[in-house]
Amino acid sequence: MLVGGILAAFFSANLAVELLRHAGVAGFKTPDAAGSVVLATLGFHGAVIVAGFFFLKFHDVTWRAAFGLESAAWQRHLWLAAGALLAVLPVMFALKYASELVLQKLDWPLTDQRAVETILNAKSAGLRIYLTVFAVAIAPLAEEFFFRGLLFSAGKKAGWPKCGWLGASLLFAAIHGSAPVFLPLFVFALVLAWLYQKTEGLLAPIAAHAGFNAINVIILLVHTR
Repeated sequence: MLVGGILAAFFSANLAVELLRHAGVAGFKTPDAAGSVVLATLGFHGAVIVAGFFFLKFHDVTWRAAFGLESAAWQRHLWLAAGALLAVLPVMFALKYASELVLQKLDWPLTDQRAVETILNAKSAGLRIYLTVFAVAIAPLAEEFFFRGLLFSAGKKAGWPKCGWLGASLLFAAIHGSAPVFLPLFVFALVLAWLYQKTEGLLAPIAAHAGFNAINVIILLVHTR
């Protein structure tokens, strides 16, 4: 029910963006307009956070417990997240480079992630600031709750741990919509699932995810100057 509600919110938000764009409403005239970007991004991620609040409340679980902050080892979990991120980054960059070479040999178009294109096409400083905050804070929180906290955990609790590991990781990589980063993001998702299982909380995977996004945003902004 929770996943169904989140997907319904996602499709409703995107439908609203299209209707407003066709109606010529200011702020929605192009896919990269401020209104289109905010509504589209919050359609999924915002829905996950709101639904997650009620989900945890229904199950009498606090956000501190979900994050693993009730554990005395939460600071060690942050260091573990930092170490895991530093270890996997070279692997991810190497996989991305190898993927691009293979795709070029196959004459496959090398398209950027939709999020990257949106940041590059952002016409105002305010929109770029919003997208930066979204990438570093909102997206990691929502995506880790959805992919690791819900899908990964559901697969394990249903007695299908491999489906939890592989299914959630494959879906995580696929939704970013870019062939060159599919394999690197799949590997990263496995690392995030390992962090979630190792620490029994969302704090470590969220921290690693936020760190990864922050590094990519910095690289992107430096390259666009």
